[in-house]
Amino acid sequence: MSEPTLRALNAEILGDFQPEAVFVLGSGLGALAERVEQAQRRPATLIPGVPGSSIVGHSGELLWGTLAGVRVAVLSGRTHVYEGHSMQSVVRAVRVLLCTGPRLLVLTNAAGAIQRDMKPGELMLLADHLNLSGASPLEGPHDAAHGERFPDMSRVYPAAVRNAVRTVADARGLRLREGVYAMLRGPQYETPAEVRMLRILGADAVGMSTVPEAIVASQMGVPVLGVSMLTNLAAGVSRTPLSHAEVLECARVAGQTLADLLSASLPAALAATRSNA
Repeated sequence: MSEPTLRALNAEILGDFQPEAVFVLGSGLGALAERVEQAQRRPATLIPGVPGSSIVGHSGELLWGTLAGVRVAVLSGRTHVYEGHSMQSVVRAVRVLLCTGPRLLVLTNAAGAIQRDMKPGELMLLADHLNLSGASPLEGPHDAAHGERFPDMSRVYPAAVRNAVRTVADARGLRLREGVYAMLRGPQYETPAEVRMLRILGADAVGMSTVPEAIVASQMGVPVLGVSMLTNLAAGVSRTPLSHAEVLECARVAGQTLADLLSASLPAALAATRSNA
């Protein structure tokens, strides 16, 4: 889908509303959506080519309004490749919204903690990622209007943006981790052997999302703020079997903390996007 077509879609759906930041909310992390003021709500499937989510904890809703005085568009829930969708379908909604010219993409997810000193309920800023899905959303025909064919991926998550969020967290006495997020395709959770491999590769948390949207944002020149809610200990770290119910319950309890942090730090994070760091 060409950029002029995407822009036409935006005008059709959002009217003259132009978000300064776009959010994608992961499993059970919809608490932030309830804080958007004067929110307009539509099903995300209103965007042509966007599949509905079949996963509990993902509402599949698109809303827009203001958060902390900032104009935002929010995808409450996402679709995943393990649901049988292509990478291109998974990122279609994000690509459409990024054509409105926001200064920041905020990606959240529920992730398994790989490092042994991590605890469920903690937050982790993404400093980098490992794409272990075996695919890329940039595969296939290239539209130069979206950015370079071979985009640089060394500054997907700018340090200046992370530092702005960390300053707010420190002022609130909130412990904020920082590390590398690894994406595996799923939907099965990782084996203990796979988690040992990920630790050797330098991963700190693992999940089944986020990386496709981050790749598209990088291609389109939009800085990314990524935050993982560590909802469980990964296999081999945890002594109990993993379950999606455990993930959702932890996200329900700790999701308010994440919503508090993102609401409070959004203006500073936006200001930090003007830095090249």
